[in-house]
Amino acid sequence: MAYRRTPAVQQRLDAQREAIADAAVGLLAERGYQGLSIAAVAERAGVATGSVYRHYADKSELMVRIFRSLCGREVDAVVAAADAARPDGAAAQVAAVVETFARRALRNPTLAYALLAEPVDAAVDAERLVLRRAFAAAFEDAVRRGVDSGDLTSRNPALSAAALVGAVGEVLTGPLQSGVAATDTVPELVAFALRALGARP
Repeated sequence: MAYRRTPAVQQRLDAQREAIADAAVGLLAERGYQGLSIAAVAERAGVATGSVYRHYADKSELMVRIFRSLCGREVDAVVAAADAARPDGAAAQVAAVVETFARRALRNPTLAYALLAEPVDAAVDAERLVLRRAFAAAFEDAVRRGVDSGDLTSRNPALSAAALVGAVGEVLTGPLQSGVAATDTVPELVAFALRALGARP
């Protein structure tokens, strides 16, 4: 007869899995991707190293799970900001996306650098593509509205949105890696994005 886990056992395993994930997020925020190891995660979570491997095959699988969760949270924040700015027009939406994305990243530069630019395994890097596409979608919605209303002069909303995601990420990489950003970084990014889209004064 096959062994079936009791609800109590499953609950304990689920809690352990969450504790491991939380420990990994904390270490990622402190040390970045390169400074994180399975042994360190196990110690932070208060479990044996073997317990981590019971839930995740390796560091890459654990980080894919973490990246997916963290990136989803960031995308939700950006989409919410864009939705809140919607009544104020497309330019306000674009500004909200850029500002929300940049300020949240600069609030925790080590974690943001790990999510955006730090060298990682191929499987983890694939999650970045999902993140970039989701941010581009948030931009594209605002740009299309602006083009339709005449507030923006971009001729290709999809291309413009992808370019903005790349530009914002590139500008932030240096400050995130060093942990230091100039006070005008975010305002300049917002101004650049609006100029690039041909926002009307």
